[in-house]
Amino acid sequence: MTSPSAFIKKLINTTCVERYDFSLEEWQVSLIWSFIVSIFCIGGLLGSLMAGPLTSKFGRKRCLLLNNFVAIAGALLMILSQTAVSFEMIMVARFLYGINSGVGLSAQTMYLIECAPKRLRGMVGVSVATFLSLGRFSGQLLGIRELLGTEKDWPWLLGFNGFAALFQLFTLPFLPESPRFLLLERGDSQASAKAFERLWGKNDYSRELDDMMKEKASLHSIPNQSVLELFQSRSLRWQLFTILIAFSSLQLSGINAVYFYSFEVLSAAGIPHDKLAYAALGTGLCELVTSTTCFIIIESMGKKVLLYRGYIAMSVTLGLLTITVYFQKSVSWLPYCSLVLVFFFIFFFAIGPAATTAPLPGEILPQSFKSAGYTLGCTINWMGLFALGMLFPTMVENLESFCFLIFLVFCLVCGLYVAFNVPETKNRTVLEITAEFERMHCKDETSQKKKPEQDLSGIKSCSTKF
Repeated sequence: MTSPSAFIKKLINTTCVERYDFSLEEWQVSLIWSFIVSIFCIGGLLGSLMAGPLTSKFGRKRCLLLNNFVAIAGALLMILSQTAVSFEMIMVARFLYGINSGVGLSAQTMYLIECAPKRLRGMVGVSVATFLSLGRFSGQLLGIRELLGTEKDWPWLLGFNGFAALFQLFTLPFLPESPRFLLLERGDSQASAKAFERLWGKNDYSRELDDMMKEKASLHSIPNQSVLELFQSRSLRWQLFTILIAFSSLQLSGINAVYFYSFEVLSAAGIPHDKLAYAALGTGLCELVTSTTCFIIIESMGKKVLLYRGYIAMSVTLGLLTITVYFQKSVSWLPYCSLVLVFFFIFFFAIGPAATTAPLPGEILPQSFKSAGYTLGCTINWMGLFALGMLFPTMVENLESFCFLIFLVFCLVCGLYVAFNVPETKNRTVLEITAEFERMHCKDETSQKKKPEQDLSGIKSCSTKF
């Protein structure tokens, strides 16, 4: 939305002049523009709340297929908005895009994790972040003046999402439904076996089936649980804390603040204002290359290491960036240091939190709680994005570069929490990960006489006190 912002603001004023015969003041145009930007988060929040029930009712694959129609509808509204001289169409389109993103992020991550073999689960989970980075970089690239960043073509830039939805609509039907969904939620072992064969070929996947059958036995035919029941589950308390902290910190890590200040840093480094869009492509390319690198190394290093080290490195970078941005106007060479730190921060974010947070609910929660976990995580993510979008301008106005210190605290807290309270998930089943959570947090009480209660997940509950 950054590239065509001037054209959209012009359309807002033109709509009011042609329809109501009056011109808006600058602050009124800015207010409407802010609402257009923010309504995407509202749609995303609604979509994330819908994702759990939809994926449970229709399945992961069918939910993704139906979700494409929402994106196509939004794309059509975007493309026609300039011709119809209607900024309201852009509002509705942004809302639909938000719903599409909210549902798609949960359903797609769930589908990919459940279709992947255990040895490749981390790599497949990271692919979500990799393609998000690819989408962001593609948007930046298409938004330059030589492509679609012109007054004539900007509706096609904002409607480009529809082409991606059409591509998935025609290709996804050739792929099977999630084998885990078919076996653990539909109880169809034959369909699950066929899905395994289509995905993995005619290989021996008996070990994966055995692990799934053990998980199914532990569930005792428990149906999908709600977010409220996830909060009430004592045995999954630390998994719940992990989701709350990880997804909250994802938006409160300061990545949007760094992107915001990257333009100021680039300007201070001597890059002309009309060339900033081209220079900003470097930030998107950095995130894309880093996500691709993480895609390669995650199975050898593990998610826990990448996550907590990423946050610790980000907190150090934010501290240094606060100093360099504050003094860059008085020291001629500091803008270049700030520029290097911006790229380092994006590198640490892409290789750590961005790559490893989204798959977390699918790896640490039993099957009956997965949908609730993804719904909760994505809801927190969208709420954080909306709150940050509303509060960040005020923070920058009052704190300037010192706003980085607020994000530093969140990065540090999340990094330390993951380091000491979350087990490694690499090459482990959900039952093994759950047992490791219990080992880390449930202390044996020699005086305990009563047996631990059985929770809804079929896993022993721990009586950890807080």
